[in-house]
Amino acid sequence: MSTLAHPTMTAARSADPVGAAGELDRFSYADRPTPPAPRWEGAEADLARVGRKTTSSRGRGLHGQLVQQLGQMIVSGDLGADRPLVPEEIGQRFEVSRTVVRESLRVLEAKGLVSARPNVGTRVRPVSDWNLLDPDIIEWRAFGPQRDEQRRELFELRWAIEPLAARLAAGHGREDVQQRLVELTEVMGHAGAQGDLVSYGRADAELHALILQMAGNRMLEHLSGIVACALQVSGGTATTCERPSESSVSLHTRLVDALGTGDGTAAETAIRALLTVHPEVEHSVPAPREH
Repeated sequence: MSTLAHPTMTAARSADPVGAAGELDRFSYADRPTPPAPRWEGAEADLARVGRKTTSSRGRGLHGQLVQQLGQMIVSGDLGADRPLVPEEIGQRFEVSRTVVRESLRVLEAKGLVSARPNVGTRVRPVSDWNLLDPDIIEWRAFGPQRDEQRRELFELRWAIEPLAARLAAGHGREDVQQRLVELTEVMGHAGAQGDLVSYGRADAELHALILQMAGNRMLEHLSGIVACALQVSGGTATTCERPSESSVSLHTRLVDALGTGDGTAAETAIRALLTVHPEVEHSVPAPREH
């Protein structure tokens, strides 16, 4: 994540209740540009409609930007529980109103990142209290110091739920949903041949989200946005390969065919193969770890 220096955040401070001196100075906020959303062309323009059940605060003006900024700092460890988060100090540093600060801290509290208590103030909570399935937190961890741990955990989560979802979804999708899956494999094949990682990644995310939604299990369906987020930020084909491979496209096609014919065993086999197609994955099954 790129950062910019804010002109009002350059003075060193000896006593800093928000963080160590100069910590917040490294992060811009008010002047931070919002990256443009990926553009879609032609028949693929509707690929953004599935897997978006998130609590992301991106694109919500000053409030959303402050949530992103503080969230990144907390997840990266730049803000810890040793010092309180003082709303007045945050407002001065980022040149935003008390209302913006207050609403931003409420969002972070809902995500489990901070807690506000009388006579104690607002403090960062331990990782065990964080909502680690929140898409924002997934993204902040995926692009921060915990990147490797986040990638491993996401892979293990996908390994646990996606093969089951594929087996349950086989033969249970509506005709229009099955047709959409076929269209997505075609988009992936075209994008892969063109080296278009953005289009490939978003089509891949929608396909996997659809499978969880087809499984007929509302708890699995609830995780569809998380799997889509996992593919977008940490561990999907578009983030691990220079360009998507023909074998990956072939496996997705095989998976979709199995779903259409109601072959749950073949669908489960195909998705397990997909989860091990990347060169970074050394073992087909996550190995036990020492604690």
